[in-house]
Amino acid sequence: MTREGFYWAMHIATGALALPLQQLISVRCSAVTCLPALRRVCCTYFTPTAMTSTTFTQSSRANIEPTVGSVPWHLAAVVFAATSVLVGLIWDISWHMSIGRDTFWTPAHMAIYTGGAVSGLVSGFVVLRRSFFASHESQENSVTVWRIFRGPLGGWLCIWGAVAMLTSAPFDDWWHNAYGLDVQILSPPHSILGVGFLAILLGALVLAAARQSHLQSSRSGWVVAYTSGLILTMAAVMTTEYQDRVIMHAGIFYEVSALVFPLFLLTASSSVKLRWPATVAAGVYTVIMCGQLWVLPLFGATPLLGPIRQAVTHMVPLNFPLLVLLPAFLIDLGMHRTVTRGPWTRAVVAGVTFMVSFGVLQWFFADFLMTRASHNWFFYSNNLAYMIPAESFEARGEFVKESASTLAMAFGISTVIAIVAARFGMMRGRWLRSVQR
Repeated sequence: MTREGFYWAMHIATGALALPLQQLISVRCSAVTCLPALRRVCCTYFTPTAMTSTTFTQSSRANIEPTVGSVPWHLAAVVFAATSVLVGLIWDISWHMSIGRDTFWTPAHMAIYTGGAVSGLVSGFVVLRRSFFASHESQENSVTVWRIFRGPLGGWLCIWGAVAMLTSAPFDDWWHNAYGLDVQILSPPHSILGVGFLAILLGALVLAAARQSHLQSSRSGWVVAYTSGLILTMAAVMTTEYQDRVIMHAGIFYEVSALVFPLFLLTASSSVKLRWPATVAAGVYTVIMCGQLWVLPLFGATPLLGPIRQAVTHMVPLNFPLLVLLPAFLIDLGMHRTVTRGPWTRAVVAGVTFMVSFGVLQWFFADFLMTRASHNWFFYSNNLAYMIPAESFEARGEFVKESASTLAMAFGISTVIAIVAARFGMMRGRWLRSVQR
């Protein structure tokens, strides 16, 4: 039997395991110095050099590695972990709005720490495999830490995020025991936890972007768009205190929105290899926020921590998502029309487009959310947390009012912020598009 015939017989018998077997034997052969005859036989049939006459070359290895669809298993696991972290965060905020008292073992906390554990363990396994068992080429395409450990940049971000989350857990438990219920979302332990969240989501995004750089397929682009939407949702949730209905006619609402949404929408628009990337990212945000709005109230809840000022019988969800779908679509359209223009020109187009479209839509939609017509299962604008006083703006359904001159100045500042955020988002998007490791 010829050498090629022997290899093809082995490949037919072992299927997808043929290439891992070849890699394993070639590594072992390099270490067999006391058995030169065995080494010659093994390397003749199984080394990559001998395989150059067949259809399996170095470039085809990526197509045979374990995948979920066409997505590597570790990327699929990290994306699942990022989703679990975000769902757990939204669930935990709702828990505090509905019940108040919690322990480390609440379902929301388990979702958060499951995501952290999965991302950390999977990324750690990938780092160990690349450091000690991978080929020289795989090690060269990795980020080295301490001159020993090698892994993808996104994997390192996931590991650091998992460590930050584990560090914040005992800190948060001590904080609650010492100071009671958090008044704000961004307390010191929650800030550390938020850094961990962001690192895990960024790790998933960088891993997906690196995959997109190596494979010019639409599926890899969809994974990058989905993870971009997760990060956009995370940013929106972490700034939810500045997105309340009562301040939708105040300057601070538009200034914070101009900072958050153009930054992440333009990052998606500049990094994702799809035709409408910002629209897809905004769609992911909208679907997640609508999902929690419609699902969480299906579960009963009773406040367990005083003072109890509102009658709560079900889980209280976060607010209806902001209307960013149309602005995102217009941003994508503007990017298509200005592809030959300079970056600052495109940033001005994107920033002004966002502020005009978002400002008009959200201003009048806020008026609707303050009416009783929005007190239904779809918009659920009567989602008052149990500790909200009856005399508050939220309970009375009134806006925080500002003068016309103050609002005009705030809209001008918001437009400048949106332009700068859009330019920075474009820079981040181009960097993500060039990630190889």
